[in-house]
Amino acid sequence: MPRMTAEHRHPDNPPCVITCAYYDRQGTRQDIVLDQISDELQREDGFVWVGLYEPDESVLRVLQQEFGLHDLAIEDALKAHQRPKVESYGNSLFVVVNTAQLVDERIRYGETHAFLGPRFLLTVRHGASLSYAAVRARMEREPEMLSLGPAFSLYGILDFVVDNYLPIMDEFRDTLETLEQDIFAENYRRQTVVRLYELRRELNKMRLVVAPLQDVLAHLKRNPGPLINQGVTVYLRDVLDHAVRINDAIDTLREMLGTALSVNLSLVTLAQGETVKRLGAWAALLAAPTLVTSWYGMNFQHMPELGGRWAYPILIGGVALSCLLLYRLFKRAKWL
Repeated sequence: MPRMTAEHRHPDNPPCVITCAYYDRQGTRQDIVLDQISDELQREDGFVWVGLYEPDESVLRVLQQEFGLHDLAIEDALKAHQRPKVESYGNSLFVVVNTAQLVDERIRYGETHAFLGPRFLLTVRHGASLSYAAVRARMEREPEMLSLGPAFSLYGILDFVVDNYLPIMDEFRDTLETLEQDIFAENYRRQTVVRLYELRRELNKMRLVVAPLQDVLAHLKRNPGPLINQGVTVYLRDVLDHAVRINDAIDTLREMLGTALSVNLSLVTLAQGETVKRLGAWAALLAAPTLVTSWYGMNFQHMPELGGRWAYPILIGGVALSCLLLYRLFKRAKWL
C-alpha cells in the first residue's frame, strides 16, 4: 500500500474520500461533504475538487449523480486496469494515466482516473499512487493558479505523475552503472545477468506506460476543447516535453542494457575459451610423459635402452626436455 499524505478532510465523508473541497475565485478552500457538491456548484464561480482512493461503488454512484458522469466512465473507474487514454463524454473529459513507485527495486504501478468538468475535478486513484496533497498544497499557495479553473489542477496532477517517473529513471541509471562494473569484474556472477534481465523487464513495462501517456498529453495539447483554455495548454505542452524526455531515456537505457547483456555474454564466452585453452595445454604437457611411461610399462623384454646403465636418467631427461619445449611453445602461444 502506498503511503498516503495526511490532508484536511471532512469527518462526515467516507474514508475513501481523501479530499472534497470547494475553491472560490480567490482560491479559498472550503471542505464540504459529498451531498453539498450540487449546492456549491450553484454558485457563480469557483469549482469543486474531489479526490478518492480506491472508492466503493456507492461513493462513485453518488458522485455520478452530483457531476452527471457517464456510466461507461464510472465503470472504467470502478474496474481500473485501464490503458492511458482520454475520452470525451458530453460536458466532461475522462482521463486515465498510470502512476509508478519504486519499491524494493521493483516498479509498482497504479492508476489515476480524472473526470474534468467545467466546474469540477474528480480524481480516482488505484494501486501504487502517491497522494496529490502536494499538488493541492502547491495550488493553494498560489491562488492565481486556482483561478484558472479545474483544468489547471488537472495539469498539476499530470505534471506530478510524470515527474514521479524521473526518480525511477535515475535509480535505474545508477543501478546500470553498478552492474557495468560487475560485468567487467574478474569473476563471473550469475546474479549480474539476472539483475540485467530484471532491469530490462522493468523498463519494458515502464515503456508500455509512458508511451501511451504521450498520446494522451499530445491529444490534450492539440485538441483541448472547451474545458481546457489556451493558458493551460501551454503548461500541458511542458508536461508532454517531460514525458517525451522520459520515454527517450527509457529507450536509451533499454539499448544500454541490451548492449550490457551482449558484452557480458561475450566476456563469459571469452573466459570459457581461455579456460579451455589452458586445460588443453596442460593436457598436452601431461600427455608426453604419459605416452613414454606407458610404453615402458609394457611386459616386453627387448625395449630400447632397457639394459643400459644410464637408460633411466636419459629417459627422465628426455621426458623433461619434451615437457619444457611444449611449455615454452604454449607460453609463446599464450595458452598458459
